[in-house]
Amino acid sequence: MPVKYHPVSLMFMSITCLFVTCLLITNIVAGRLVQLGNMVLTADLFLFPVTYIFGDVLTEVYGFRRARLTIWLGFAANLFMALFFMAVVQMPRPGFWEQEQAYVTVLGFTPRLVGASLLAYLAGEFSNAVILSRLKVYTRGRWLWTRTLGSTLVGQALDTTIFMLAAFYGTYSTPIFMGMVAVQYAWKVAYEAMATPFTYALVGWLKRIEGSEVFDAGISYNPFTLDISSAQE
Repeated sequence: MPVKYHPVSLMFMSITCLFVTCLLITNIVAGRLVQLGNMVLTADLFLFPVTYIFGDVLTEVYGFRRARLTIWLGFAANLFMALFFMAVVQMPRPGFWEQEQAYVTVLGFTPRLVGASLLAYLAGEFSNAVILSRLKVYTRGRWLWTRTLGSTLVGQALDTTIFMLAAFYGTYSTPIFMGMVAVQYAWKVAYEAMATPFTYALVGWLKRIEGSEVFDAGISYNPFTLDISSAQE
């Protein structure tokens, strides 16, 4: 099947770069624990929800097909980073190198964690993009908050549940495990809800800059195609 290539805007590339950058940073800092009152959170929770905000913006402004490209770019970058870190950890080191354990602690990803992260990422991001895209058509472009929050409720539920099950199931008792899932999910959803004014402002600004309004009417939501042409505008 031939691949259709279309020019993309500077703003689309900029948001995509920010999306991928946030994604990579969250995976590097995920092992750092942060104490907030009675809550213990992983450091990635302060930045990972931003990837969903950028995902919402990309789907809302440029349509599902362009958002799909960004999702796959993020997946490829994340996979390459994880594999390279795993390879570096296995390389021979000089005898005078004294920071090996600290290096391994931060960057020594295990195959289980890598697989869990990638699987959860694809399920969460694609479900988020599809739901937002369909809701935009259904609502005729009105009530942006219903799309951003509705898609986040589903996307973050899949991302959090799949990652926690694949990465940590059997490691903790059931009550502790369920509590961890609930806290992470509630934090991510609340984070995006509080960022709704920022999302509105960014979406409005980008639509004025781009001068278009994309509706994904009648498109295919097949995640395994590289067609990035815009839908009905």
